[in-house]
Amino acid sequence: MVLGSIVDEYKSPIAVERLWKALICDAHNSMPKALPQVISSIDLLEGDGGVGTIKKFNFTEAVKEFRYVKDRVEIMDNENHVFRYSIVEGGILGFKVNSYVAEVTFTSSSDGDCFAKLKIEYESLGDSLLSEEDVRNIKQGILTMVKAAERFLLANPNAYA
Repeated sequence: MVLGSIVDEYKSPIAVERLWKALICDAHNSMPKALPQVISSIDLLEGDGGVGTIKKFNFTEAVKEFRYVKDRVEIMDNENHVFRYSIVEGGILGFKVNSYVAEVTFTSSSDGDCFAKLKIEYESLGDSLLSEEDVRNIKQGILTMVKAAERFLLANPNAYA
């Protein structure tokens, strides 16, 4: 087992508050609408969306490796726009990693857009870090969700305003 981390940054044309609300606070409603070809539903299994909440992301057949992933909200700081979650079941847990914790921080850029920073810490199953392909796939999966939320918000300017 090896400890590893993945970092990434992304600039979105959507204001922080709107992206935060759609992508973090109300993801269980917005993401199946924004990305129906990948996410069939998101169930709140425990909690109300805040810290301690367990969500189950149910995927369509477009996701070949697994059918679902269960996440637990570890931090949800609505004032500073910091969100941390851990995978508790499904996804790459037990398949490629023993543990997986991700933190996303949203800040406003000087032009009113949103700047997102992602940091994932994981413990691999084997004696090496995740492969470059695995890292690329993880980043791409998260970016796909962000871009889907952006498209939804751009097409629905009053949503989450």
